[in-house]
Amino acid sequence: MSIELILTQLQCRAETPERAHELGCMGYMQWLGGLPGCASYEAEAARAWRRAQPFARTDPAVAVFCALLDASLRQPLRALDLTLPRAQRRGGARRRRLLL
Repeated sequence: MSIELILTQLQCRAETPERAHELGCMGYMQWLGGLPGCASYEAEAARAWRRAQPFARTDPAVAVFCALLDASLRQPLRALDLTLPRAQRRGGARRRRLLL
């Protein structure tokens, strides 16, 4: 998946810092899963970081995504804390209509 699409998805409204962290982790996993097998991780991560950095100041989920990229480049042999979102009810159709 392209970095532009991932950044667009990450630039949504995150109600809480925890939700921003969940979205940033999911974006990182999505970006990582979309890398071609023959690609250089360091080069692709640096490219993604450069594309995402201008949005990190205004979008908390993008800031988490950039922090994960930065941590992976600085200490590539350390396991990253990538947690999946916990299952929760989000309010269904009524909640989605309220967000519009």
